[in-house]
Amino acid sequence: MSSGAPGDGAGARRAGGADTPAGSAPVSVPAAYRDFALVVPAWNEAPNIPFLIPELKAAFEEFGLAGEVILVDDGSSDGTGSLAEAQAGGWDRLRVLRHRVNRGKTEALLTAAAATDKRYLVLFDADLQHLPAEIPRFLDKLEDGWDIVTGRKVGRYDKRAVSSIYNALSRAIFRVPVSDLNSMKAFRADILQAVRLRHDWHRFFVVLAYKKGFSVTEIDIELHPRRAGEPKYSGKGRVVGGVLDLAAVWFQLRFSRKPMVAFGLPGLLLTALGILTGLVALYLRFAMNQGFRPLLYLVVLLVTVGVLCFL
Repeated sequence: MSSGAPGDGAGARRAGGADTPAGSAPVSVPAAYRDFALVVPAWNEAPNIPFLIPELKAAFEEFGLAGEVILVDDGSSDGTGSLAEAQAGGWDRLRVLRHRVNRGKTEALLTAAAATDKRYLVLFDADLQHLPAEIPRFLDKLEDGWDIVTGRKVGRYDKRAVSSIYNALSRAIFRVPVSDLNSMKAFRADILQAVRLRHDWHRFFVVLAYKKGFSVTEIDIELHPRRAGEPKYSGKGRVVGGVLDLAAVWFQLRFSRKPMVAFGLPGLLLTALGILTGLVALYLRFAMNQGFRPLLYLVVLLVTVGVLCFL
């Protein structure tokens, strides 16, 4: 398995533009520029929509992009989806899908994936911390044959310390050849059929896909300040949840093929300990004439938990 060198993304291949001589045939558009869906999860991002939609339209025009934009209104209470439709002004590249309640970024990704037949998906945040002009660089890498392209954030990042620790742990535990797991990414849509994503596991998509044998490369992308609104992914609870999810992913990858390695031995030991405790209880009761009821409870607990480990 190999990975791309960070920052080695090819330059955007524009379709036509100022460099195309007048009257000459337009430059052919790469297949990836046509066969992709830009997935934009959006939860209460109304303040950013007036910036987002015009910049997406401009980028699609400038780079000759002919894919579609799927904005998933993830249970917003500020009219994010309706505002996006209004800003689009009939732009036929945009579709808005809606969740009745906030379900999370992973579920937004899966909803969009189920609603499109495009070959490639590009996961793009609505806060414009990455610019639409980055999209062609990701598509170029997909066109070169990579299964997954992930971005490495360059620039000021307020959560860099926490993110660095999290990414370092992920690299050490999973041996995945990228330095930033939580950034803009593009990938083959059919990978989602091979990788099972649980709630909030979009953060581990690259890890899970890499372990399934899909190729991954990384390119540097500029990080910009959020234009408006409040960050959606912050707080101590997020850190704790991330660590627990990290452990859950490791456990799944380590024992999914041989669950008895994880549960069989502990179950056997607990059952054996329960039987041994039961023998001690019998000895105390009949040989020493000393009944000790808590031992009975301990026997029942150990044997029950031990047997459950096998079920």
